[in-house]
Amino acid sequence: MYQFFVDPGAISEKQVVITGKDVNHIKNVLRMKVGEEIAVSNGVDGREYRCGILQMTEDAVICELRFIKEDGVELPSKIYLFQGLPKADKMELIIQKAVELGAYEIIPVATKRAVVKLDAKKEKSKLARWQAISEAAAKQSKRAVVPQVHSVMSFAQALAYADMLDVRLIPYEMAEDMAKTRSLIEEIRPGQSIGIFIGPEGGFAPEEIEQAMAHATQPITLGKRILRTETAGMTVLSILMYTLEGQELKA
Repeated sequence: MYQFFVDPGAISEKQVVITGKDVNHIKNVLRMKVGEEIAVSNGVDGREYRCGILQMTEDAVICELRFIKEDGVELPSKIYLFQGLPKADKMELIIQKAVELGAYEIIPVATKRAVVKLDAKKEKSKLARWQAISEAAAKQSKRAVVPQVHSVMSFAQALAYADMLDVRLIPYEMAEDMAKTRSLIEEIRPGQSIGIFIGPEGGFAPEEIEQAMAHATQPITLGKRILRTETAGMTVLSILMYTLEGQELKA
């Protein structure tokens, strides 16, 4: 079943109205017909709205709201991925897979050893591209929200932004205590917000680790092997998804 995102105001008691670029996609790419069922999310409440297509106009697809699926597909914790800017187009793959694995927000970070430097003009076009990738991945994986991809932050800005989160972890190649890493992850509870800091190809500078620790960010190890930047984030997200998936929030 195909999934689409609409603004909350497009959903009423009995109808859902789809506008924008999805209209052409539904009509001319997917060649869907009146009566076919689709899933719609508003990106806010975590619900899935099951709809049947009633009518297609030039600029809208009007759907009948059939029922609302309350049990959402989102993880019980919000995970924020702070990703050091990687080389080439690796960020696109990282965003795609992070969305599939349940990340709630993705924050590109300009770290000391990051080779990539984005000027304002390039950042604007890159950000639009990255957000489009996030939306496409959210549709493909049937997420209830489209994770926001932020503008690039400095490392200091990223640490300050993460101060609001309950748990902050930073994989570091010099960290060695796997038992401590397991303990930190196992102690995470549903409902807690989690920040994950991933370094670029060159890793984090020692002074950045010190800065992170000053912000109560815990260094962790991902094992004895050195992982690529595009692998490290996926590894942590996969571990967290396995740990948190299916857990209920306690009242």
